Amino acid sequence: MHRQARTFAVLAATLGLACAIQAADRTEITFADGRIFPESLTSTRNGAVYFGSLGQDSVYRAAPASSKAATWIQPKANGLQTVLGVLADESAGTLWVCTSATGGRGGAPVVGETALKAFSLKDASFKASYVFPGNGLCNDIAVAKDGTVYATDTTGARVLRLKKGARALEVWAADMMLLGTADGIALLADGAVYVNSVGQGTLLRIPVKADGSAGTITKLETSRPLQTPDGMRSVGNKTMLLVEGAGRLDEVTINGDKAEIKVLKEGLTGPTAVTLVGGMAYVSEARLNYRNDPKLRDQDPGPFRAVGVPYKAPK
Repeated sequence: MHRQARTFAVLAATLGLACAIQAADRTEITFADGRIFPESLTSTRNGAVYFGSLGQDSVYRAAPASSKAATWIQPKANGLQTVLGVLADESAGTLWVCTSATGGRGGAPVVGETALKAFSLKDASFKASYVFPGNGLCNDIAVAKDGTVYATDTTGARVLRLKKGARALEVWAADMMLLGTADGIALLADGAVYVNSVGQGTLLRIPVKADGSAGTITKLETSRPLQTPDGMRSVGNKTMLLVEGAGRLDEVTINGDKAEIKVLKEGLTGPTAVTLVGGMAYVSEARLNYRNDPKLRDQDPGPFRAVGVPYKAPK
């Protein structure tokens, strides 16, 4: 290697390590704005953390090593509303964002559309929008190694799929009982898709057949009951991080049809999602009760934050 190129490579590696160390030093990430309601979060390898803001219909970003998130995708940009799941797909250079239609109940008009939207991870520019057939509630997202994107539909009790290069979403798995209130989604080394139900407190496995279609849905036996499970992310071959609305961050290890639940932290305030950055798991405290409960809706929920929990992922 040429001396100048070698020097640049060493400098780049040093800067990358410095960013990772600084990112691990953040014990929390806060927001300058109020009423964020950060329902979901995701991260990239350089330490940047992205938040889907349900309260602002936008996306926030905390730069690597920064402990404060700022608006990155403007409110309602390209039809964003009711923003829930966000997922950074670095191999595709894409930030996937869930947006959902509102209204429709009690004769109220439907406003907007439910869709999976793609933005550039480089500069937040808009790339594409993929409409949910029949609308629904786009909640969370996972991406397979082959580039296939999966998204949960909470009200439609289904998982939708976007094949790499496809122009439209398709219904991949649907079951009004088992997938009712489908929420968090993740993939493990076995290639299966794992989904939890926030309303039923269950954890499910959906195998991917050789032709890409969904196999039989299996309800896993958890070592203890789950209370309103929400966002989850894979962190090992058989391991996921999962948050429970009851205030817990869990490590979930899958062994066959059983799931061992280990509590990593309790006492969190309305947690809804988790992402791992280096040796720190960040948990978003969405405090959705201040948005959903009529008795609390007009009250100030206070400042929002993502809490850092030291965590070493298994190999």
